[in-house]
Amino acid sequence: MASLRDIKSRITSTKKTSQITKAMEMVSAAKLNRAEMNAKSFVPYMEKIQEVTASIALGSKDASHPMLVSRPVKKTGYLVITSDRGLAGAFNSNILRHVYQAIQKRHKSTDEYAIIAIGKVGREFFKKRGMNVVLDIVGVADQPSFVDIKDIASKTVGMFSDGTFDELYMYYNHYVSAIQSDVTEKKLLPLTEISSSSKLTSYEFEPSAEDILEVLLPQYAESLIYGSLLDSKASEHASRMTAMKNATDNAKELINSLSLSYNRARQAAITQEITEIVGGAAALE
Repeated sequence: MASLRDIKSRITSTKKTSQITKAMEMVSAAKLNRAEMNAKSFVPYMEKIQEVTASIALGSKDASHPMLVSRPVKKTGYLVITSDRGLAGAFNSNILRHVYQAIQKRHKSTDEYAIIAIGKVGREFFKKRGMNVVLDIVGVADQPSFVDIKDIASKTVGMFSDGTFDELYMYYNHYVSAIQSDVTEKKLLPLTEISSSSKLTSYEFEPSAEDILEVLLPQYAESLIYGSLLDSKASEHASRMTAMKNATDNAKELINSLSLSYNRARQAAITQEITEIVGGAAALE
């Protein structure tokens, strides 16, 4: 049985740990509120740009663009959004497992795919396994602006345009609620499944649909990446908040269990001392 000093030391260290996890839970809760607002406020913009893009791409018979046309797939790109830190429950492991299984199922060689990693956890996961990471970015802010990821978004779209890969899939955690996020796979390029949820609006444009799509489609693809990053950040903060709450609750349960063990050990020690005293007194009579 552990000594009273050992049990007391474990109780003290567990209390300090619970204070840290409680503080991290509160920080994540504050960040979640802002991240959720950012994700929701970006939705109207995405719906509008999707409507405009769909109206021009589908409403004009003469409109055409390489990003709208499927081509023979020689190489596939995977854009994976993870976090830079752990302590977020299954936030990273779920998406990395999903991507890893998809790659193993679809490809037999590293020459058949390329990975763009947003987040340190994802980058280290793929590099450790010798997988082909062609582009990565770490240190993205908890409340990212488009400027933070504009460079990697532009390069990603450019790699499709110059033929580095012929299709691009994006993987991220879709925020549903504070206790639920779903691993989402979305085919980002080519934009063959572009559609508008509302009735298409007729637009007048000049000089031509091709010239407008040349500017609009890359911006639309980059906006999809940014919107998914905002969604993923909200999921990350929610997962970390939940994980830290569970850690705090577990620490409290452990403290209660250790306190019970401490009281029993102390009572046993007191009983033994009394027995020794009574035995000593009886021996002197």
